Amino acid sequence: MIHLVEEERSREGIKADPPLRKAVVAAVIHNPYAGRYHADLSEGVEFSVGLGRIMGEMALETLGEPILSYGKGGIAGIDGSQEHAVMFLSTAFANPLRQAMGGGVAWMSSATIVAVAGTPITLPLAHKDALYVRDNYDAITLHPGDAPRPDEVLVAVAVANRGRPNARMGGLAASDVEGVDGLR
Repeated sequence: MIHLVEEERSREGIKADPPLRKAVVAAVIHNPYAGRYHADLSEGVEFSVGLGRIMGEMALETLGEPILSYGKGGIAGIDGSQEHAVMFLSTAFANPLRQAMGGGVAWMSSATIVAVAGTPITLPLAHKDALYVRDNYDAITLHPGDAPRPDEVLVAVAVANRGRPNARMGGLAASDVEGVDGLR
């Protein structure tokens, strides 16, 4: 497992109160489909259910405070395909992930790529209950070192405790979120 935490205490000379904390939890998994085409990826999707729960618990623990923004992503090693990263990030993964992190009704944005070991991936972040909260549009970049190898998939979850410091682009305020439809 990979754990990354970033904390930003000020931006543009203005104190961030509270500080913006972003965290990433990533798992590196053997890709049973590497090297050949498979039409049915359901075994990987089924595996992702338990993975989502575990990674949600770890993301909450790593951030150390309530989660307000989330996102996900994956890197398939070069013997895999982009679909192999996507299979671990479907709704089957995301629903138990959300539950373990304390809820969330908004669609969880994601990024997936095929790359050599050590390729960085930038994970998108958005408000967990309302995509129209522009202040929470953000990202965090993971530099995974020696992963994924050609027959592996790196699965990552990104979380944050708040929106961007000094955000001023308008849109729905976090304090006005209804949290019913995932948009408002």
